[in-house]
Amino acid sequence: MPEHAQVEARNRAEAGSATPAPRRRPKNRKAQIATVAAEAFSERGYHGVSIDEIASAVGISGPALYRHFPNKYALFHHAVATLADALEGALNELDPGDDQDPADVLDRQLTSLIRTTVDNRRTGGLYRWERRYLTSDDRSVIRSKMVAINRRLAHTLSRLRPDLSDSEHVLLSTAVLSVIGSITTHRAPLSTRRIQQLLLDACRALAAVPLVPDLPEADPAPAPQGLTMANKREVLLHEAVLLFDARGYHEVSIEEIGTAAGINASGVYRHFPSKAELLAAAFRRAADRVAVAVGAALTESTTPAQALETLSDFFIRLSFEHSALMSVYFAEIGNLPAHHRSDLRNIQRLNIEDWARLIGELRSDLSPVECRFLVHAALNVVLDTGNLLRFRSTASTRRRVQQLMLAILLGTPRPEAQHG
Repeated sequence: MPEHAQVEARNRAEAGSATPAPRRRPKNRKAQIATVAAEAFSERGYHGVSIDEIASAVGISGPALYRHFPNKYALFHHAVATLADALEGALNELDPGDDQDPADVLDRQLTSLIRTTVDNRRTGGLYRWERRYLTSDDRSVIRSKMVAINRRLAHTLSRLRPDLSDSEHVLLSTAVLSVIGSITTHRAPLSTRRIQQLLLDACRALAAVPLVPDLPEADPAPAPQGLTMANKREVLLHEAVLLFDARGYHEVSIEEIGTAAGINASGVYRHFPSKAELLAAAFRRAADRVAVAVGAALTESTTPAQALETLSDFFIRLSFEHSALMSVYFAEIGNLPAHHRSDLRNIQRLNIEDWARLIGELRSDLSPVECRFLVHAALNVVLDTGNLLRFRSTASTRRRVQQLMLAILLGTPRPEAQHG
């Protein structure tokens, strides 16, 4: 054998017998675990994810994961707090002195918040939809950060819009944050640059909305009590929606739903084979009502602009009068069984498409995907400002929310129409 061949053979033998170098733990392992966990929680909710699943996705064992996070709750809290901390940090990097042009200050604040949310798009919705599973202390800390962010925007808006009251500044800042956060509620694909510009333009339109006067009105008359529902299925559905909205799907048992409805657990199962089927029935009820609103708006309108006016009014009334049902409709879809989830996502998608088609007919500068982004933003604003206003359904309150919706959808502040 030639000498060089002998050397190569000897080197191969030595390499084969050498002890493998020990594997080193990546320096960013904790961040890697946190990212995987946050994405899993965002896709399937807190209760739908296990430590073993997270560890497997990272490529480590459960005990190895516990070296970084003591339990699943610690991982969940870290994931929920991340966006609040990032948004707070994004604003802290700015120096919005009161001697600066408020329009420029607002643009810098919005741009910073939008970029941060885009960076956290896949996980940024956790606080909104899953915060009920935080401890009261942790929830309070994160909420205080979000309130502080809202107030900083409201302060800038107060300089830009001195004609408005403090509560109106907060209404606009809440709507602005809702538009920015809306991209975490869906996965429509669009370039980062275009998302940022689309959101910035929508927020600018909101900041300029000429809000109708908040006329003093008597509190809405309480809904008539009516007769007691005899249909046990309807009673169960009603009570389940209230409980799911108040505490979250996973925190409510069939027994509790039955007790609220005055039915024992075995009686519940005669109407719904499982809690999941109860949730699916609630979704179908909400989806049907949205579909009826869309159909009615299209039937009663002769132009796209009129259809949007009518449709937005219907949707706001629906959301304010059935706030628990609509909240469950948007918050709990991840807890549906797979076969129901697929069907109902398709229904939601078709409803969004109806809105988007109307916008596309009015705004030729936008692509169909961009129109869908604006629809998600507008629907998000209804629930967020509704919560702020405690879903107090007066004519001026509903009209103000409608002005916000139409400013987002149409891209310019809407002058007040002849509405009562």
